[in-house]
Amino acid sequence: MDCSLSLGSADTLTLQGAILVYKGGRDAFATWHEAAERKGTAAGLGPALPLSTAFLRTLAQGLGSRVRPEILPENVLVRTPDILMWWTPASRRLMFFRETDEALGMLSGRIFPQPALLFRVSGRELHIRALRTSVRPCATTPLYVAPYYNAQENGLICQGSMRSPEGPFVEAMDGWEEAFFGSEFTHLWGGGRMCRHKGGVAALWRKVEGKRSFPVEQLADARQTLQAFAEREA
Repeated sequence: MDCSLSLGSADTLTLQGAILVYKGGRDAFATWHEAAERKGTAAGLGPALPLSTAFLRTLAQGLGSRVRPEILPENVLVRTPDILMWWTPASRRLMFFRETDEALGMLSGRIFPQPALLFRVSGRELHIRALRTSVRPCATTPLYVAPYYNAQENGLICQGSMRSPEGPFVEAMDGWEEAFFGSEFTHLWGGGRMCRHKGGVAALWRKVEGKRSFPVEQLADARQTLQAFAEREA
């Protein structure tokens, strides 16, 4: 199997060593082996050495997992090398729907009240949850399903033609919000209970069009806390 890798650097790379992982049943461990002198075309490995925390930290930095220093805005809740989470208070925003949508097409481009929202970006994926109160949430705050077209019950957003920013960077937060609300809400995606309104998502947005505030009692319980949402797999 042929494999190519572009690192954006002209530096020459040499083999330094290898990590070997051993597993049996539920048990697993790993060892570090420094590269030994080559014998022919094969690279030899030195004796096994235990992995240290300092070594793993250095390896992670070398692999690009180090988060550069950033000044975090007050609305940022979680920041790791892999994810960024922030919240927005309740607001009123323009929303756009496909003109051919029988339920909401005629309301495209009008202003709708929004509940407080929780955004989670991991790589190129966007998840959104709703909040019942417009105050900064904590680890135990219960979350609610974001009642939007293009969203699944688990919060994953179908980005479609969204002009999404690159990665989970603090300076990209506004871009993610603008991309979400600036694109068309086109379709229900997946099953599950997206809201408590008897008529479903479309009927809910018809009801709130032009109102001053979003009826948070219509939000469906996501059965999840902020802590669980932060710790979920990317």
